[in-house]
Amino acid sequence: TFGHIIALPSPVTLPSVLRSENPDVVLLDMNFSDALNSGNEGLYWLHEIKRMHPALPVVLFTAYADIDLAVRGIKEGATDFVVKPWDNAKLIETLKKACEQTSKGRKKKEERTHSAMYWGASAPMRELRAMVEKVATTDANVLITGENGTGKEMLAREIHALSNRFRRDMVTVDMGAVTETLFESELFGHKKGAFTGAVNDRAGRFEMADKGTIFLDEIGELDLSCQVKMLRVLQEQTFERLGESTPRKTDIRVVSATNADLPQMVREGTFREDLFYRINLITVHLPALRERRDDIPLLVRHFIDQQCQLNGLPPVSVTLEAMQYLRTLPYPGNIRELKNLVERTLLVSGNEELTADDFKAMHSLSGQSEAPQTTTPPATEGLTLD
Repeated sequence: TFGHIIALPSPVTLPSVLRSENPDVVLLDMNFSDALNSGNEGLYWLHEIKRMHPALPVVLFTAYADIDLAVRGIKEGATDFVVKPWDNAKLIETLKKACEQTSKGRKKKEERTHSAMYWGASAPMRELRAMVEKVATTDANVLITGENGTGKEMLAREIHALSNRFRRDMVTVDMGAVTETLFESELFGHKKGAFTGAVNDRAGRFEMADKGTIFLDEIGELDLSCQVKMLRVLQEQTFERLGESTPRKTDIRVVSATNADLPQMVREGTFREDLFYRINLITVHLPALRERRDDIPLLVRHFIDQQCQLNGLPPVSVTLEAMQYLRTLPYPGNIRELKNLVERTLLVSGNEELTADDFKAMHSLSGQSEAPQTTTPPATEGLTLD
């Protein structure tokens, strides 16, 4: 029934096997040590599997007396469980159903647009991911908040990729770069001859995003006169090209982003309250990197692997001291700053192992200040650095 089965005498090698193989399902016992029968080992490894491969089905193997524990495992991400002593036919049927779930999931995923979103494993990002996966499949307008460099456009692309509009385009507009005089032409398009220089008919961003998603980046930069025009389009789902009088319908999902405090702007009268409520049916907040330091080692490893693959470099490792140093930096530029620091250090040093001194040298050249360090941050338990 199953083409390839890998049996592990201990779960210790599970992370490396998951990286090298592409399993359809994992059958996981709840206890591995004779002295420990609490099931905590099984729950720990369940969390590790779901952290590495959130969509990978896990079937739990448990004794009859531990059914309550298996139910807890289901609540925490397991697909199903099998009770000892087991019936072979029942075991195979349970695993087959789990495999079918994987197959459907992969087929669905292959159809969708791949995004560059890298979630990490910290508690804030796990909560954010769970929320995003729930709201992405709806047509609700989403407002993404967060500091510069946290990856708001990347998250917008993830929302689009997970939505039912994924086969159509996500059209991006940097609202901070659109002047008042060009607003209507840029967003709604124009007719030939509508103004000096309009030598051809031109579709606007709303028209290009029809049946898809429009991403309004830096929405807080929009001035009040343009906010009125934007609100009308979002309310009526129609617009007119500049120089035309015939309304055109548009079917779009709006995702906006800002690093501004829009509620404060509403109170100050610089952002329309009705537009604010129109764009933020759902608000998701991307935490700053300093609020998700547990993700720094994973992000460092991710950026290094990306660059090594892109530039044809051999594998590069990072010392534990270097990783601890990277966890202490303030990162006012957030993930964008970390990515830049890691890539510059990797390419300039040319070493097969990056040390704390390598990163300190590159960081000092960037002109950023060091973070005050009063205690040594703990090493990330179980982290593979090479």
